[in-house]
Amino acid sequence: MATITADLTSGFAVELRAGDHVWCADEPTDLGGTDTGPNPYELLISAVAACTCITLSMFCQRKGWDLHSVSARYEIDKVHADDCADCEDDAKGYIERVRSEIFIEGQFDDEQRKRLADVAQRCPVHKTLDHGVSFTTETVFVG
Repeated sequence: MATITADLTSGFAVELRAGDHVWCADEPTDLGGTDTGPNPYELLISAVAACTCITLSMFCQRKGWDLHSVSARYEIDKVHADDCADCEDDAKGYIERVRSEIFIEGQFDDEQRKRLADVAQRCPVHKTLDHGVSFTTETVFVG
C-alpha cells in the first residue's frame, strides 16, 4: 500500500510526502500558481512514465536482455470525445488523452522488440489507469 500526504503551503503550492521523500506540486503562473513544481496532471503522467521505465528495466533484467537505456515521453491533453478515433463509443464531452513515446536502446531481435513493445503498455500504473480506479473519500472537517 502506498500512502501520500499533501499539505497546501501557500496559494496553490502543495507539499507532498511519501515516507522520507518530499516534493511539491503547483499550478503555473498563468493559472494563479507560483510554478514551484509540476501540476497535478504532470505528476499523474510522470508516475506512468516512471513505472514504464522501471517495468521495462526489470523485465530485461529478469530475461537477461541487453538493455542499454530506456526513456519515456508522455503528454496529456483534453480532447472532445467526438474527435478521438481511439475512444470508446459511449464517451461523451471532453476526455483526457495520454500519448506516449518509449525509447528503448539495446540489442534485441524482432521477437524481443515485439515483447518489449507489449510490456511497455503493461506497467502496473498504466494498467491501473486503463482499468479505472475506485475512490472512497472521507472528508473530515477540523475546527
